[in-house]
Amino acid sequence: MTKEEIKELMELFAKANVSKIKIKEQDGFEIELEKDLCCELPAPAPVVPAPQPINVNVVNETKTAPSSNKPTINSPMVGTFYQAPSPGAAPFAKVGQTIKKGSTIAIIEAMKIMNEIEAEYDCRIVEVLVADGQPVEFGMPLFVVEKL
Repeated sequence: MTKEEIKELMELFAKANVSKIKIKEQDGFEIELEKDLCCELPAPAPVVPAPQPINVNVVNETKTAPSSNKPTINSPMVGTFYQAPSPGAAPFAKVGQTIKKGSTIAIIEAMKIMNEIEAEYDCRIVEVLVADGQPVEFGMPLFVVEKL
């Protein structure tokens, strides 16, 4: 084997994913190349398990307006319903409370903006239909009221 052939063999061996090679020729020439693969190979990528499907049951727990003919105050927008101005504060309107037209009865948060919901007329709150912090849709009944 010539020097050039040995150099070429060493370059191929360095690139190959083998740890040992031994070549014997008939004329008695022998060459053995060995390398430690534990340090040269890149660490195998961690195996990420495939995501498991999750079964989700959506339950709409909002109450619907009773079948009585009492009027309701409905949501003017889509957002999150809040009964009080801040967590732990007293609610704007309670069942049995008399409300004057234009008084704030709730807040609906839409796009990080707090929108005060006002009574459309003088009334008494008969029932609160939406729980605090629940999402509401446009036109969804929020309160059952009795007009005064």
